[in-house]
Amino acid sequence: MENKTLWNDYSQSDLKKLNALCDSYKIFLSKAKTERLCVSESIKEAEKAGFKDLEKLIKAGKKLKAGDKFYAQYMKKTLLLGIIGKEPLTAGSNILGAHIDSPRLDVKQNPLYESAGFAYLDTHYYGGIKKYQWVTIPLALYGVVAKKDGTLVDIAIGDGKDDPVFCVTDLLVHLSAKQMSKTASLVVEGEALDLLIGSIPADKDSKAKKKEEKKIKEAVKANILKLLKDKYNIEEEDFLSAEIEVVPAGEARDLGFDRSMIIGYGHDDRVCAYTSLKAILDCKNPKRTALCILSDKEEVGSIGATGMESRFFEDTMAEVMALTGELSDLNLRRALHNSNVLSSDVSAGYDPLYKGAFEEKNAAFFGRGIVFNKYTGSRGKGGSNDANAEYIGRLRKVMEDGKVGFQTAELGKVDEGGGGTIAYILANYGMNVIDGGVAVLSMHSPWEVASKADIYEAYKAYLAFLDRM
Repeated sequence: MENKTLWNDYSQSDLKKLNALCDSYKIFLSKAKTERLCVSESIKEAEKAGFKDLEKLIKAGKKLKAGDKFYAQYMKKTLLLGIIGKEPLTAGSNILGAHIDSPRLDVKQNPLYESAGFAYLDTHYYGGIKKYQWVTIPLALYGVVAKKDGTLVDIAIGDGKDDPVFCVTDLLVHLSAKQMSKTASLVVEGEALDLLIGSIPADKDSKAKKKEEKKIKEAVKANILKLLKDKYNIEEEDFLSAEIEVVPAGEARDLGFDRSMIIGYGHDDRVCAYTSLKAILDCKNPKRTALCILSDKEEVGSIGATGMESRFFEDTMAEVMALTGELSDLNLRRALHNSNVLSSDVSAGYDPLYKGAFEEKNAAFFGRGIVFNKYTGSRGKGGSNDANAEYIGRLRKVMEDGKVGFQTAELGKVDEGGGGTIAYILANYGMNVIDGGVAVLSMHSPWEVASKADIYEAYKAYLAFLDRM
């Protein structure tokens, strides 16, 4: 079977819708570079579309009925949005499940130090990265600092018009003979991914110069602390209760003379998160309850309180069923078991410059639509969810009726590697689950690439799934 490019089939009306969606996505991708920002931006969009805070509905003693829209967030890092369907919740829901965390560098709890007249922040990389890709590029800081009095200080430095940026340095090529002889995983090691943040010492007349000898030797660090105190009222010890992420600085941009692609940080998996969000915002009066999960921690195994391995989703569904008058332990189990899921996650786009890693007949190509992965995992399908044939057959009909361009693929050659998603976690409830998302080039790099056509088809696929599955 051969799929063809979709670009030749688009009408002017299609192209107008495609470009409008991708323009709004670029704005989202540029603004929402962390999971916290994804949640806050998504809630803004949801409230504009009439979604109500579930926690407030519970406190007010409200009930939920068909057509009602709600959202629930947890720890400001995970979000569930829903529209109550015409059928009872026990009949199951149609669920879109994406993740909103991306590979990055995290600032350690005791990070600030000075060496040879430079001030640095020590970092710990998050998720699967090629460490050498993170050197010598402009980087930004985002996150929060939680002070002892409960005050939260928002950090956003590097993307403003007049903001400074930061970087991780690399060894000059003239002295790199030994470095270049190492394997790629060791060319830059994790403990060398320290962020350069300053080089001016504290003023010679400042109090810092009058302190003990140790402080005098760390005058650059003292100056950084003074700047942090003046601008953010942050002390060094406040790093102990901070969550600060280091991400590429700069906005998502059109790629190519023909502007057919988007390059940006965090396509994995915000390209699927955004199109899933847009789909549920545009969903009208679904027959089955429509849900959209935007989860955290997928890049490190979906663990922790905000990952899909937590009880957040199940507990929230229990709260929803209580407000519809359907709650019992058995009904909750039925509601979960009878649900259908698209695990909305990206796939590896075929790259002809590295074609040896792919098996072309089962690869995902740019411009050919959303990608369905029957199974992920690695090698002998280890760690994968493997979707049932009957479910895929029904899904094909839904895509055909919705006039959605789609393709199927595997994540590279069988023995080449592999990866996983949240699919297997939801499948543990007995749900029908398959992975469906956008093909991406340079996945997990600071700057990833996606096709506008595939982004548009993903949105259409997610909306058709919510409406018709």
